[in-house]
Amino acid sequence: MPGSLEPLEVGVQIPYHFRCPISLELMHDPVTVSSGQTYDRASIESWVATGNTTCPVTREPLTDFTLIPNHNLRRLIQEWCVANRSSGVERIPTPKQPADQPTVRLLLSQASSVSTPVDLRLSALRRLGGLARDSDKNRSVISAHNAREILLSIVFSDPDSGSIMSELSHESLAILSMLPLSESECACVASDPDRVGYLVSLLFHSSIEIRVNSASLIEITVAGTRSPETREEISRADGIYEGIIGILNCPLAYPRALKIGIKALFALCLVKQHRHKAVEAGAVEALIDRLTEFEKCDAERALATVELLCRIPSGCEAIAGHALTVPLLVKVILKISSRATEYATGTLLSLCSASEHCQRNAVAAGVLTQLLLVVQTDCTERAKRKAQMLLKLLRDSWPEDSVSNSDYFGCSDFVRF
Repeated sequence: MPGSLEPLEVGVQIPYHFRCPISLELMHDPVTVSSGQTYDRASIESWVATGNTTCPVTREPLTDFTLIPNHNLRRLIQEWCVANRSSGVERIPTPKQPADQPTVRLLLSQASSVSTPVDLRLSALRRLGGLARDSDKNRSVISAHNAREILLSIVFSDPDSGSIMSELSHESLAILSMLPLSESECACVASDPDRVGYLVSLLFHSSIEIRVNSASLIEITVAGTRSPETREEISRADGIYEGIIGILNCPLAYPRALKIGIKALFALCLVKQHRHKAVEAGAVEALIDRLTEFEKCDAERALATVELLCRIPSGCEAIAGHALTVPLLVKVILKISSRATEYATGTLLSLCSASEHCQRNAVAAGVLTQLLLVVQTDCTERAKRKAQMLLKLLRDSWPEDSVSNSDYFGCSDFVRF
């Protein structure tokens, strides 16, 4: 915590009453419990979460666990921070108040009541959305109040009945995209073609936010549906791959599109019956062109999706036909993670098994050294096995000087031909 550690390092003494009695650090969000003692919110919440039911200072039983914000103390702390700014003390931000159960119940009641004016329903949904975006804890509080069932009913109520009703649907969708769904709730969406069709139509909405939220709910639904037949029905929906890949191709100014887009595409491509639709919709170009822009976890999903597409003839042909595929795959080996290395090596194995041209490109890109490193490092066993198979496949393609000059090739205990 910069605000609490820096004053100690520069020699500024923190007033005793500004310190949390539990952490002994500068309080950022002081709250008062039923015993009258004040603590930093994060510290007292951790204390209670571990099963403690007494006040840490007085040892008195806590009659209730309501945390009351101590606004006066927080303002005093902020003023002290500002007064000591020249000594390197940073002002603590004004904390956002967490969602409380009565507020959440009221907002959900207003949002779900058809007798409530539409503008008030819309306002309630926007407040709920703001709370959901603030923290995981808020999302848990919202989920605990039957919110998902209420929100699902609003999303699919009658979205074509007017612009205001559509706004209600879109606001509810935005909140749902941040919440986990139960298996029964996923089935409620996935088993209804009209609901799936509505979500697919939103993938082409003029608002990128709505498009991404729809993709998120599609991904949550597919991932949470156990029935292979139901997942196959979703992936069969007309336009679903075009919509998801369109999101993947969004500008970098909206990075959430990349994250949600690859999650949704990966979930859909796990259904092997319709992977050809992903290829026809341009999945290969989108994945290869944006591969270097993904964060670690998303890069793993992207490489896993490429390997899945490589298992069908049209996918393998499209991946092999992209000029950047082989050099990129060779480059990412051992650069991102063990899983990414496994997926990249597996894709190279498929490509090189099908094409001598890919073999030559891989050798020219320096795959020899990369593969020999894979079999001698702490990669997954599957990555090592794929690397060994690829080395054996390419054994006649190595330039003689590469083999004779390699310290690894002659001494490797892993690869024997």
